[in-house]
Amino acid sequence: MSQAPPVFETVAAFATPILIADLPDGPQLNAALIPVLAKREAEQPNEPHSTLGGWQSTWDLDKWAGVPAIKLLAIARNIANRSTSDREGNAVTIAWKANIWANINRGGHGNEFHSHPGSYWSGVYYVDDGGIPADPSLGGELEFMDPRGPAPAMYAPYLAFSLPGGLSVGTNQTISPRAGRLVMFPSWVLHQVRPYRGTAQRISIAFNLSL
Repeated sequence: MSQAPPVFETVAAFATPILIADLPDGPQLNAALIPVLAKREAEQPNEPHSTLGGWQSTWDLDKWAGVPAIKLLAIARNIANRSTSDREGNAVTIAWKANIWANINRGGHGNEFHSHPGSYWSGVYYVDDGGIPADPSLGGELEFMDPRGPAPAMYAPYLAFSLPGGLSVGTNQTISPRAGRLVMFPSWVLHQVRPYRGTAQRISIAFNLSL
């Protein structure tokens, strides 16, 4: 007599959240931001950090980019509060301190692997995706390194975990840029931007949220 298969519970231990929001008012935000960022690039020398080519602004974009930058930070702070709790799982409301800056990449530009010490949440918002959604071969993806390292993929690299987020175990997770898309992640997660191979420009705004 055959027995029914056992019922089991899956606990997604040590989860690493990556939050993705395609903002409905992204087109309006981007239309207001693009001329401001272009003017700033023309006037301000590059302030490179993890960049491999391209231009990066100072980390005070909220002071000079006007209402769209303030609105973007308000959205990010709201998502951060909705995605953060105390150790008992209770909701928290935190007055997140922020620094925020712009990046403009052109052909061959990207960012090397890095993290954001001194922050809890970090994020990127895409102002101009440089045509990547229409032609994924242009690259420019945001790439996250599995914080567990390669160990889960070393013995049987062709196997994965059959649960949400389990297919990239031991490898890297990539997210394609899309104008109006906001991506947030824990600041300690190592990440990079793959080189952009287009002929246009790829504009993004990055930020950190700290206590």
